[in-house]
Amino acid sequence: MEPTQHSPGSPVRSGIPEHGRIPKYYAVKAQLAALIDELGEGGLLPTERDLALRYEVARETVRQALRELLLEGRLRRHGRGTVVAGPKLEQPLSLASYTEGVRRQGRRPGRTLIGLDTFPCPPDLAPGIGAEAGEPVWHLERVLLADDERVGLESTYIRVARVPDLDREFEPDSSFYGYLRERLGISFGDADEKLETVLATPREALLIGTPPALPMLLIHRFSRDQDGRPLERVRSLYRGDRFSFTTHLSPG
Repeated sequence: MEPTQHSPGSPVRSGIPEHGRIPKYYAVKAQLAALIDELGEGGLLPTERDLALRYEVARETVRQALRELLLEGRLRRHGRGTVVAGPKLEQPLSLASYTEGVRRQGRRPGRTLIGLDTFPCPPDLAPGIGAEAGEPVWHLERVLLADDERVGLESTYIRVARVPDLDREFEPDSSFYGYLRERLGISFGDADEKLETVLATPREALLIGTPPALPMLLIHRFSRDQDGRPLERVRSLYRGDRFSFTTHLSPG
């Protein structure tokens, strides 16, 4: 059996099983997807009751379809209603900063400081940032913003010896990579990253402003400077409904 014509990147045969039977909610989801395209970004969806009447299904069926579209980032809550969401932010998997990545898409990046403090470096963190166990380490935690929308949470760990005046010189809502480059002459050489899907903790969900059940994209990064010395560890948590990641591959 040949697959029906479909758009690149979409599921083959629109995700319909070979036996042809699909759940009611999935059929409603497909109809809602067409409605989303008609309404465009910011368009207000009818109420669950009106949608149930339109598609002749139970409200719970509509609710399940809406839940999936919300998790996928096609929709977002606005007050007591549901509106069509804008496109996801595409963040490159590269050594470019979050600030640079967001600006390239015409969005306004920002950050809200949660905390900047020091603590003795634990043994398991020390090798990744080039520290001795027990020496002072900065922990910089910030909420990531795009056009004032909370989209992620970032924790940075770096030796106090590398950036001794971080608490006095650094503007928390600016690019940390820009600060290292422009004020201290520290450039990045390379980095190791690991990306995985997680659920936010209750604290993280509260800071980002999302339900705890919303899938998150978690990136662990260990960066080295231009001389190959370990520099920082970053733990970045991004909303799965607002972000996608891109990279360029070449023959290894």
